[in-house]
Amino acid sequence: MDITHPIYLVGGSKGGVGKSMVTLALAHYLQRQDIHAVLVETDTSNPDVMKALRDEFTCAAYDLDDADGWIGFVNFCDMHRGAAVIVNTAARNQTGVTRYGSTLARTLDELGRELVVLWVINRQRDSLELLHIFGQTFPDTVTHVVRNGYFGAPDKFALYEESQVRKTIETKGRSLDFPDLADRVADELRSQRDSIRRAAETMHIGQRAELFRWRELCDAMFSKVVSSERTPHDQ
Repeated sequence: MDITHPIYLVGGSKGGVGKSMVTLALAHYLQRQDIHAVLVETDTSNPDVMKALRDEFTCAAYDLDDADGWIGFVNFCDMHRGAAVIVNTAARNQTGVTRYGSTLARTLDELGRELVVLWVINRQRDSLELLHIFGQTFPDTVTHVVRNGYFGAPDKFALYEESQVRKTIETKGRSLDFPDLADRVADELRSQRDSIRRAAETMHIGQRAELFRWRELCDAMFSKVVSSERTPHDQ
């Protein structure tokens, strides 16, 4: 089966690892590559990513802690077959993935989609333990581990570098390095709930220069894992 419109799931399960920033950066990258995409927000109690992107992307929110949320999520993917689907996951969704994630796993072939996971980690062990649990639900998924540069240079992620998880990941996926963004610019993005496109138009010149520096590094990272194929907008 020719699978052309992936589901990009930005995971990590725990809070504070940087999933939201990676999701915003991925959305902006696809936008600038003219790849039509839609957003699924699963952090229904704090949907900051959806608030930032709702004027630029078709968005929907689903609670993946229960079966109904997974059903809605799958149906949304089906309704938007002409688009890549970006999923911003909530910190609390690990239990829901374990219980109900098979709802998505069983439908990927029928949807004609590949699930591509960007698993964001910090330097702590639980990031890796949660990834192992996630992988048991989606054993055939292409997973890329994203070392968030906010927590240090790649060589600071010693637990991951020395783990069996890394060796397993790199048989099909990649270890990626998400660049750090200056706190002043990142804080402004969060407080204003801006998309990166909007921020690039409205920030002061110094902040924009830093944003563009960071964006170039993000582009280099995403180009390694995102198909360059262009997709038409849904009719």
